[in-house]
Amino acid sequence: MRRMLFAVVMALSATLAREAAGQVPFKPTAPDMESLDIGTSTSEIAITSDFRGADLTIFGALTNTDALLLAIGQYDVVVTLEGPREEATVRHKERLFGVWVNRNSMTFERMPQSYSLASTRPISEITAQQALVDLGLGVDYMPLTPTGYFQSAANLAEFREAFRRLKQTSGLYQSDTGGVRFVSASLFKATLKLPANIPDGVHMVRAYLFKSGEFLAQRELPLRVIKTGIEDSITRAAHDQPFSYGTFAVLLALITGWGASLIFRRD
Repeated sequence: MRRMLFAVVMALSATLAREAAGQVPFKPTAPDMESLDIGTSTSEIAITSDFRGADLTIFGALTNTDALLLAIGQYDVVVTLEGPREEATVRHKERLFGVWVNRNSMTFERMPQSYSLASTRPISEITAQQALVDLGLGVDYMPLTPTGYFQSAANLAEFREAFRRLKQTSGLYQSDTGGVRFVSASLFKATLKLPANIPDGVHMVRAYLFKSGEFLAQRELPLRVIKTGIEDSITRAAHDQPFSYGTFAVLLALITGWGASLIFRRD
């Protein structure tokens, strides 16, 4: 327990230091209102070729809480990790003359490439559905806003459901309704799952505090995910020198094919 409390204090100290440097945006609260502070077990995650996923630990502390309400479980915490945002396109395939082809598609505005959520209990039990919609909190309540024209509300609902299903099936979107637990009266620990195919870039850790179903405060921290080793070198070459990379890939394929034909040639 002493080690855990020491880790919490160190994480929160790092968070406050980053805030003082102007690196961490936060939602201001009145001095006498309940709030929370958070810190992560690491500020950077390196992805190697053998990366199989990992757990990210977030430590946090509640401040100015009501001891009685805290004792009877009226405070809830939800923690999320959102990946870099980009437009996402969902395509609907149909069979045409025996061949599967893309017939319809829909693009959604700037959606997180990955999304992990942990909470003290199911978020539908924490607060009202409208509050979840307003916050965009949870896979089912994200603002999936289409770009351009869509045929009908039913058509939009179908593509939204397909987007959620594809993300959850691939492991990029996931939830753990018991992933946040209190380790003392006001200290909590959250564990978020990082999938093996997590995208690189700057991710955002966000923590939300609720009291008796009412949203009180939000804090956030950046988390950088980077590729290292040969995987990073290949990715950089493909983006920085596409012509050279493509030429090398073609030559490598030709040499490999020629070598295989010599090895397995029948005399």
